[in-house]
Amino acid sequence: MLKTLTASWAFAILAAGANAQTMDPTTMDHSKMDHAAHMKMVEAAQRQAVVAERGKDVMPFNLAATTHIFSKTAEGGTQQVVAKKSTDKAQVNLARGHLQEIREQFLKGDFSGPSHIHGMDMPGLAELKAAKPGQISIDYKEVVGGGQLTYKTGDASLVAALHKWFDAQLSDHGKDAVEGHANHADMVKP
Repeated sequence: MLKTLTASWAFAILAAGANAQTMDPTTMDHSKMDHAAHMKMVEAAQRQAVVAERGKDVMPFNLAATTHIFSKTAEGGTQQVVAKKSTDKAQVNLARGHLQEIREQFLKGDFSGPSHIHGMDMPGLAELKAAKPGQISIDYKEVVGGGQLTYKTGDASLVAALHKWFDAQLSDHGKDAVEGHANHADMVKP
């Protein structure tokens, strides 16, 4: 049993790649974890590793040097990408450029980036792809350490799709994404 558990953890840590430190078996309390919970955690780590690898094809910035912040609103939500160190001008500029680029793509109904990274069955994606031009407004602005997209729509089903889409990204990006709040300054270090 111990051999199997150790082998499982070794596999999970290798599969998790950049997320390996969140799966450290020496710091986790296994006494309250059943097999199903353990397997769910291993699957999540594997999924996050796959998403991080695919993300390199679409996102020009270093995922480990940035944070995705998703904030839901009654009309849609905001998506920020900020450098963990606001003085890292290369990452700041890459994040800003990426957000401006995907804004233009999304306004045309092109969600090929998220499809490639997260898969065609990503929650909320089909509804966002099916939206008619003008149903969702997407505004870009610079924020400290990066950029922000603000999604707004008057269509309740599209608001729900955006929220599902945000939740999927939060799950898939693991420690590189957080649920938003009014001020992200505590995550950006000068």
